Amino acid sequence: MRAFLFPGQGSQSVGMGDALSQASASARDVFGEVDEALGQSLFKLMREGPDEELKLTENAQPAIMAHALAVFRALTREGGVSLEKAAHFVAGHSLGEYSALAAAGSFNLATTAKLLKLRGQAMQAAVPVGVGAMAALLGADLELAQKIAAAAAEGEICTVANDNDPSQVVISGHKGAIDRAIEMAKDMGAKRAVPLPVSAPFHCPLMQPAADAMAEALGGTDIAAPTVPLYANVTARPVADPATIRDQLVKQVTGMVRWRESIANMSAAGVEEFVELGGKVLGPMVKRIAPDAKVTSVVTIEDIEAIAKELA
Repeated sequence: MRAFLFPGQGSQSVGMGDALSQASASARDVFGEVDEALGQSLFKLMREGPDEELKLTENAQPAIMAHALAVFRALTREGGVSLEKAAHFVAGHSLGEYSALAAAGSFNLATTAKLLKLRGQAMQAAVPVGVGAMAALLGADLELAQKIAAAAAEGEICTVANDNDPSQVVISGHKGAIDRAIEMAKDMGAKRAVPLPVSAPFHCPLMQPAADAMAEALGGTDIAAPTVPLYANVTARPVADPATIRDQLVKQVTGMVRWRESIANMSAAGVEEFVELGGKVLGPMVKRIAPDAKVTSVVTIEDIEAIAKELA
């Protein structure tokens, strides 16, 4: 069994998609459709930067999705690969969940781009700059990370945002609490704690205004049942019901990304191969969760051609 995976924030880089757009008409079409839907030259920003502007949440989220869907469309349209025949499940890390749903036909590309633009704007606006922060706890599992977060809170918000793999957990909340967590992490048993260069504290209760904005936006959006089930971030379980997907996408804004559990549960369900489309961030996490799994990262036209031969 095989699952297709779609990366989240942090996988953006200036130059992304440039070579692919020159090699694939299908990829070029994706970038053009996203630009048209958003009314901005997002692909120019992806190709040329500046990096500071690309990193902005409202740009990074649709850019990462556009890149992943460009890879996916080149694979399916030019490579002749059928998602339904090639994969049993899809999953995405945070914003990657939208990419996964777009690939599986729940949203069209323009709708996905607009939802992610709004999601990025709403997440940035939810907390004033400097009030929140995030940090990665390395050499810490979920249980230890929860203990560190609880000890550091002192009445402020400090919770686990991303349970990425057995050795990397991300915490999120008020800056003071995150600073305290970084200070005490090593003494409590973590290998080290690294502050993350993010503009807002994602996946924690401080994001409630963004969750409200997404509830309103998703409430007015048609969601089709995905052609293959999605392993949802907030439950680490497969879902195909549109109403449930809508509810879980709202909860995902403030809830923990249960990535480690999602991969472990897919592996337990019989998935032996994971294909990451549009990035090289999730593959190493997967290998730390399911060491025996086959992991392939598909980014370049050469990657696409190689895996198309295998899957078509």
